[in-house]
Amino acid sequence: MSHDKNPFPQGDADRHYLWEMLVHRDIDAFLAQDWSMVEDDFAYDRFFGMHAQFLKNPDSWRLQFPDVDSYRDVWLQQAKRTAETEFAEPLRDALFRATNMRDIDINGDRAVLHKKFDGTVVKADGGVDRLNWQTLYFCARIEGQWKITGFVGYMPHPLS
Repeated sequence: MSHDKNPFPQGDADRHYLWEMLVHRDIDAFLAQDWSMVEDDFAYDRFFGMHAQFLKNPDSWRLQFPDVDSYRDVWLQQAKRTAETEFAEPLRDALFRATNMRDIDINGDRAVLHKKFDGTVVKADGGVDRLNWQTLYFCARIEGQWKITGFVGYMPHPLS
C-alpha cells in the first residue's frame, strides 16, 4: 500500500493542494533537510506558531514561534537530528504511514487543517520512535495561493 498517495482527488483542488503542501512536500523537505522546498509555503507577514508541549491543558501551551524564522531554525534542528538517527526501516514510508491529514475545513479563503501523527519508526539499535501528536494548521489563500499563517502544534493525540 502506498502511504504517500494524496487522499484528495485533483477535482478537490484546494484540499489536494493543501495536502501536498503540508504532508507530501513537508515530509520530503524535512528528510532532505531542505527548507528551500517549503519556505514559499508561509505567509511571513502574519505567521506564528504555538507549541502545546504535548500537554492537554491549553494554559500550558506557549507562543514559541513568533515568526517563520524561529520556526525554521527549530525545524532544521529537528531535521538534522532525525537525519543523524539510523532507522531499521525506510523513514519516508514510516512518516507517511504515521501521518493522517484527512480533515481540512475550508471556508472562503481560510482553511484549518488537522494533521495527526500516530505510529512508530523502528530504529537500527532496536529502539522505537513513537510519533503521537497532532497539529492544527491555519492557512489563507493570498493572491490566489494557499499559505501557512500559523499553527498550534505538538498537541497530544488524542486530545481528550
